[in-house]
Amino acid sequence: MEEHITLRTATPEDAAALLDIYGYYVESTAVSFEYEVPGEAEFRGRIERTLLEYPYIVAERAGEIVGYAYAGPFSGRMAYARSASATIYVAHTLRRHGVGRQLYRALEGILRAQNILNMNACIGYPEREDDPYLTHDSARFHARMGFKKVGEFHRCGYKFGRWYNIIWMEKLIGPHGAHPAPVIAFPGLPASVLEGLGVRPNEGTEK
Repeated sequence: MEEHITLRTATPEDAAALLDIYGYYVESTAVSFEYEVPGEAEFRGRIERTLLEYPYIVAERAGEIVGYAYAGPFSGRMAYARSASATIYVAHTLRRHGVGRQLYRALEGILRAQNILNMNACIGYPEREDDPYLTHDSARFHARMGFKKVGEFHRCGYKFGRWYNIIWMEKLIGPHGAHPAPVIAFPGLPASVLEGLGVRPNEGTEK
């Protein structure tokens, strides 16, 4: 059964709380390929840059942030504008409580409202299921959310003295017609769109 979770748009002021979640994955797992936990100022800048074009949302339980998800460019070339990469992190003590599902459903809805048609995910993938730093859980989660594996790169990530693969998974979330609608930057979405997806917008978002 899913926890009672509320969703809202992230703000740069959430950086410290999000780092509390992300730091575990940097220091203790190969889910993230970063070696060092970024500083709060760096992480704040990442949030700010994302929100210029893409959604960045957080999940809260009893007022505490327990997970977050955001999107970014699949590639910088204009032809890729309707494809976005998706990233999600849930507090490691709350995995398998439905937080990830709620975040990803909302993220997908927002991207669709932006006229983005493809969601892509780059996922660290161990060669063995019994690896102490990485499992196949993320791939299984994405598969449950409707993603399909479309490629694998072998031994391209090195962390904790061992090599890791990455896989790419994709989900097509809209029709690919001959004349697709232009992409709407995240700040251009009306608050009513976010509210309809169960996401509380920041103050100042257009009604």
